[in-house]
Amino acid sequence: MTLDDLRVFTAVCRTSSLSAAARDLSCTQSAVSQHVKRLERELGLSLLERHTRGVVPTRAGRVLYAAVTEGLGCIDHALRRLEEVARAEGGSVRVTTGATTVRHFMSAAVVDFRRRFPQASIEFQTETSSRGCFDALTAGGVDLAWITLGPATGTIEQRPVVELPWSLAVSAADPLAAKAFLEPADLQNARLIGLPENSTSRQQLGTWLAESGIRPVFDTSVADWDTAILLAELGLGHAVVPALPAWSGPGHPDLRLIPIPALPALTAGWAVRRWDALAPLARAFAETVANHCGTQAVVGQTRA
Repeated sequence: MTLDDLRVFTAVCRTSSLSAAARDLSCTQSAVSQHVKRLERELGLSLLERHTRGVVPTRAGRVLYAAVTEGLGCIDHALRRLEEVARAEGGSVRVTTGATTVRHFMSAAVVDFRRRFPQASIEFQTETSSRGCFDALTAGGVDLAWITLGPATGTIEQRPVVELPWSLAVSAADPLAAKAFLEPADLQNARLIGLPENSTSRQQLGTWLAESGIRPVFDTSVADWDTAILLAELGLGHAVVPALPAWSGPGHPDLRLIPIPALPALTAGWAVRRWDALAPLARAFAETVANHCGTQAVVGQTRA
């Protein structure tokens, strides 16, 4: 039996009606009936009696209802206490991610989280690839990993947060800077600044370009997107990078980010060992970052 089975059963006993319980729980009457039947099969006893005005618990049902009501009350009380512990602003959140992630995706969220939980500590551990983040999670050294999402793994759960369209970073003096957008064919035989070959974003970009029959040359390798964009801004090459908001706007007059809409967007987000086992404080941090990323996306769409 599950907690959901027991919660549904108590709702039926409280309302004396399958349909009323279904309305209270925002589900179907059939779903309510299935929960009750599962309990009856497991216990080998009838728990409800049908009457013209609804249902009432049998003798066995009354015994179970009394025990479950007390038990669920204790559980709900414990959950409230855990929430209070989380909101008491103690404890820590351990995050692993790339070197520039905080700047692009978490700066406002970290300020918001610190305001809500002033006594909590946030520990950042820098990794150079999603593989390194996965290893840190598996070893239990961190709670959360911010990654470029890739293929699912058997031991790590991934949750998308934000999509990042691709663009070509070039100097404002470059002939390509005048283009409104680029096609993948414009990158044929281009000499590009790229991330390390073991990075998820580099692998996905290479796969998508190969599927389009495009084979650029990566003759310069850097450790992160920011370095690639900076070199492009200085006129030292071109870089296919995600369109990062921090590089847009008047602060970089010598840089152009030209969209490449035909390339599927990258997806960035959270990876954890198990979402249902995540500590309340870590879950609060993950949700805060996701909320702020959603706000940034809406602002970006409005400006466009």
